[in-house]
Amino acid sequence: MPTTPRTPQEMTAWTTRGDGIDRLSAVRVPVPTPGPTEVLVKMSAVSLNYRDLLVVGGVDHWTPAQDVVPVSDGVGAVAAIGSEVTRWRPGDRVSAGFLPRWRSGPLTEDTYVSPVGGPVNRGMLAEYVLVEQDEAVRTAHSLDDVHAATLPVAGVTAWHAVGRRGRVRPGETVLVHGTGGVALFAAQLTLALGATPLVTSGSDEKLDRLRALGVDRTINYRRTKDLAAEVLRMTGGEGVDHVVETVGGDNLNRSLEAVKVGGSISFIGLIAGRSATVDVYRFVTKNVTVHGIETGSLEMLGELAAFVDEHGITPVIDSVLPAERVQEALRHLEGGRHFGKIVVTLPGTDASTAADASS
Repeated sequence: MPTTPRTPQEMTAWTTRGDGIDRLSAVRVPVPTPGPTEVLVKMSAVSLNYRDLLVVGGVDHWTPAQDVVPVSDGVGAVAAIGSEVTRWRPGDRVSAGFLPRWRSGPLTEDTYVSPVGGPVNRGMLAEYVLVEQDEAVRTAHSLDDVHAATLPVAGVTAWHAVGRRGRVRPGETVLVHGTGGVALFAAQLTLALGATPLVTSGSDEKLDRLRALGVDRTINYRRTKDLAAEVLRMTGGEGVDHVVETVGGDNLNRSLEAVKVGGSISFIGLIAGRSATVDVYRFVTKNVTVHGIETGSLEMLGELAAFVDEHGITPVIDSVLPAERVQEALRHLEGGRHFGKIVVTLPGTDASTAADASS
């Protein structure tokens, strides 16, 4: 049986009370000791999501009531285990699921609790984090830490939409709105499934980068008078089989116009607002199915890791910064000019790996 490696007595954790990026604080605290069914994970890397800005910025119900460690995505190696842990051993590389009680099956009121990364449950932005053994998932072995850190939120959300709810099949078409983290994952997964993604962006530079990834059907929505009409033209008048709706708000009407009769829409985004005036006549006459997508279960995260390994998928990385520059990383995310995931590395992460990922 492997011996538990020594861990330091103190560590650095970053905490917020929802009072803005400038007040995100690095504090020295004791390294926690795992309880009987817990594992202590030495974090290697975390990746940032729009939700992290809501927690750190104290927006609406995302405001923490007290200091909390933010950031939901991450990966690390098991450093110590509790006396009753049977699933993991020191050295195992794991991630924590975003909704720790959602192990498998449908999302329920009982499992839709305690999301990782605040405002209630602690996040991953610390040198060491405690995780219940059943809340941890072995990450993709084909990915280094920087790339593996992107799977638990953006990656699994895209897998839920494309692989599980949409059940995308070879030869089908999938409209993906935008080039955010979930959207890029959705495009990559669609390609790996043998289907054709149609991806939109307001930037020709980003569209060029998409084509370099193998996405050859792209639309600049800023220069296209009627997005849905262009999608219909590109699909011979039929519309797409599926839509990954990452924008939200009234953009849902564009998706309804662009989807074929009997198609499906995976609804994820809130960027354009939390409400919309929807053309219900088109909703009915298209006989369309709209799925609400909330990240994914631990089982889905395991499926995604296996799929990534099987198909050699490499998540798109925009930039990699060390933890002492996390405020800069959050501002970069806030600016919205990134293409791919923004990753923050914790002390001890191989600097060469981080440099290679961001080049």
